[in-house]
Amino acid sequence: MFTLPLYKENFTKQRTLIAQSEHFEIHSFLYNSGVHAIEIKNAKGHLVVLPFMGQMIWDAQFLNTDLCMKNMFSEPKFAKTVVETYGCFAFHAGMIRMGCPSPQDDHVLHGEMPCATMDTAWLEINDDRVVIKGSYEYVMGFGDHYLAMPSVQLNKDASLFDIKMVVKNLATVNMPLQYMCHINATYVENAVMTQNIPDSALMLRETVPAHVQPTPQWLAYNEGLKTSAPISILDKPDMHDPEVVYCMDDIARYTDKAVFKMQIDADKYLQTEFDTHEFNCATRWLLCSGDQQVAAFALPATCRPEGFLAAKEKGTLIYLQPNEERCFSVRTGICQVF
Repeated sequence: MFTLPLYKENFTKQRTLIAQSEHFEIHSFLYNSGVHAIEIKNAKGHLVVLPFMGQMIWDAQFLNTDLCMKNMFSEPKFAKTVVETYGCFAFHAGMIRMGCPSPQDDHVLHGEMPCATMDTAWLEINDDRVVIKGSYEYVMGFGDHYLAMPSVQLNKDASLFDIKMVVKNLATVNMPLQYMCHINATYVENAVMTQNIPDSALMLRETVPAHVQPTPQWLAYNEGLKTSAPISILDKPDMHDPEVVYCMDDIARYTDKAVFKMQIDADKYLQTEFDTHEFNCATRWLLCSGDQQVAAFALPATCRPEGFLAAKEKGTLIYLQPNEERCFSVRTGICQVF
């Protein structure tokens, strides 16, 4: 294995081949917006990762399939909050705050981590895999202090990849932790969603957040969902505007390893899997509007995405003790049906 440090000053708008092997090609480039990007390509497809902006995965295409949500952004934008650049395949939501804030909350949507300016970034490369890593130190006077270390690993000839996060509390007091691996998968009409936990574990979100503007038709549809089985087929796209959300709590009681699938055609399905002792909650987010289409069939998390105060009131906040470290890992991507 060798390590290749990444420096902002070496990125240009011209795509530059920075490493190549039998199984991989790695390019660096700048978007027109000035955002730095790394493309990692293997025989099955490619990832585009933003090494200095929260280590977002901006683009993911494998098996000749675009895995990303439809969105309004032609490229990533420099931003302080994720809604200012909401076009990526995956981002890290958290770390001390996560979810949709209530009027009483003091945080932005999904917290400080999605667009964090990473302190360092580098590649670790060997014959079988490429890993892009980074580190970000969050420190606030009279506040929290932590180190976040995200990474993305792509193996040779693979169409699944691993998204990881390590977070360490550097403060001398306990630190609240809310974290979600926010994977914005493509919306494919008539796709079929399955999982290895019972339907009863999927609970419809019955509250309506401030950003949701319901129509009379949607309210009637949502009312019907309260007494029906959870949506498993994306056959009513006109009823997924505004969004439909399901929450799954305490899923470790059902399985040690959660596996969610979304069959998008006869030959391929998307898959997300994770350890339920790391992520004991998950969310399903469905939205199909003219501007945004996303079937986030599995968003692994430490708690529901309802903001800091809701998690605190429900007792679902994780707290890290001084110098305590937590590790999270999600495998996601697309598989071929044989």
